[in-house]
Amino acid sequence: MGAPGGPEGERPLIDNRSVPGASIIPVLAYPDVVTATEWLCSAFGFAVRLRIAEHRAQLVFGDGAVIVTQGHGHQCSVHVRVPDADAHHARAAGFGARMLSPPSDYPYGERQYTAEDVAGHRWTFSESLTDVDPAEWGGELVGATS
Repeated sequence: MGAPGGPEGERPLIDNRSVPGASIIPVLAYPDVVTATEWLCSAFGFAVRLRIAEHRAQLVFGDGAVIVTQGHGHQCSVHVRVPDADAHHARAAGFGARMLSPPSDYPYGERQYTAEDVAGHRWTFSESLTDVDPAEWGGELVGATS
């Protein structure tokens, strides 16, 4: 079963092989994803869960996860799994979150939107719509399946 859906009464999250099972997932940018992934696994004990070419990887540690993506500088954001992206979007907009992208469906089985908080931190909220084999969109499950 997927991660908890949040406050009591919300529906649980749908399991999707294309997304780590963790509810909150930091997204960290590195100039070289392959090198960073190898180092994080060796130094900190992460395991590669999913590899997407050489520009993105999902790493797991216990019941947690981190996404390593291509980028430069100290870029980071937070990926949060929610049970209903549209309802979450409406709530966040009602509280003045700056919307960077509207809720949209993606081929990896997720409906996502991205917003900035009051300090300019970037958040992507993602609803799993269905379980999608990462091979269907170019991903490669490597080992751990959490």
